[in-house]
Amino acid sequence: MTSSHILFIPGVLMVGLFLGFILGTRAARNRADLEARRLAERQAAREARAARKAATSSSSE
Repeated sequence: MTSSHILFIPGVLMVGLFLGFILGTRAARNRADLEARRLAERQAAREARAARKAATSSSSE
């Protein structure tokens, strides 16, 4: 083992940690955005269903 390994191995580990942090942050943000979008779509679907139900019940009376 040469003396360059003393700098090379920790350097590679630091680059790996940095890239992992960046990619992990991006994945977590994408996941949160997806969950928020799904929640909004579900809420919109519930509201549309309630509006249809209200329109159907008021027109049948």
